[in-house]
Amino acid sequence: MAMSGGVLAVLVVVGAVAFGATRRQKVGTYLGIPYDWRAPTWSVLKERIWNPDDPRVLTPKVFGWGWSINFAALLGRLRRR
Repeated sequence: MAMSGGVLAVLVVVGAVAFGATRRQKVGTYLGIPYDWRAPTWSVLKERIWNPDDPRVLTPKVFGWGWSINFAALLGRLRRR
């Protein structure tokens, strides 16, 4: 029996939330994907969305599971082209 991609994605997200809840960790990784369940702050938002000191284009999400885009690093890469 084949599962649709949407069902599989929901199961993985539910697993990530349950994993974090059982370990009582609000920040970490699950299946290699970062998560952060803390309330967002301006400093974290700036650090993840606009941080010219961080060369990574993809940074851990400000809130939730996955990645955000560091627009400062992206702009720097586009300018070097």
